[in-house]
Amino acid sequence: MPELPEVETIATNLRRGTPNQPPLPGMIVSAGSVLWPRTLATPTIDEFDKLIPGQAVTEISRRGKYLVIQLSRETLLIHLRMSGDLLVLSDETPPAPHDRLIVRFLGGYRLVFNDPRKFGRVWLVTHPGSVLASLGPEPLDEDFTPQRFYCMLQQHHRRLKPLLLDQSFIAGLGNIYTDEALHMAGLHPLQLSQNIAVEQAGRLWVSIRHVLQEGIRRNGASIDWVYRGGDFQNYFRVYQRTGKPCPVCATPVERSVIGQRSSHYCPQCQPPPV
Repeated sequence: MPELPEVETIATNLRRGTPNQPPLPGMIVSAGSVLWPRTLATPTIDEFDKLIPGQAVTEISRRGKYLVIQLSRETLLIHLRMSGDLLVLSDETPPAPHDRLIVRFLGGYRLVFNDPRKFGRVWLVTHPGSVLASLGPEPLDEDFTPQRFYCMLQQHHRRLKPLLLDQSFIAGLGNIYTDEALHMAGLHPLQLSQNIAVEQAGRLWVSIRHVLQEGIRRNGASIDWVYRGGDFQNYFRVYQRTGKPCPVCATPVERSVIGQRSSHYCPQCQPPPV
């Protein structure tokens, strides 16, 4: 599943354009097509077809793992989930088997939401908060300070790995960047949040921001069978490196399942809680 750096990369490409696709801001919607009904969470397909034509793309941003496409009147929210991808294609490009929703623009281009596993969702809403209100703070925002993070940790009685994956706690973290940040901070994924000292919370705060910023700089990680273009996977410390030497101490990286999610860590650099 694309995480914050991958979604940020997609948002940047849609906003600025690439050598292969034009930027979306300024384009005028001519029509929308919902090819898989469950892809559209809200409104109804009939309402979507009526509301979206004539609106202009004014801004593209990200909130957590959601892509936020601001239109003239409404906001288009897209969550890629496990296998979703967004492409800007010319009308001359033939449709693909897993296209689920299409937004067509004047001038011969279309935004295509392709999703083989059909888990992705799209919302067309007047008030984005109706979908995004439950998300926690953005880990790269200025107001996400070490002091605030420490207080957040103290308010919970949970293991670090599941807590960091909870989108209502912090928005945007997933398996990759959580494992990488915990290793960089020297904290075991099973450590209880309320037992974290101020200094440890500060290390973890720095590590979270570092791995996310590095992931964005490298256009994300291209390990999923859908997401493409990044190379952060070449710089993983522990994620999906089970049995390989830790880059710090050379101890073999271990893997365990915590909260039904795979966790990768170094048993030497990240000693288990007592």
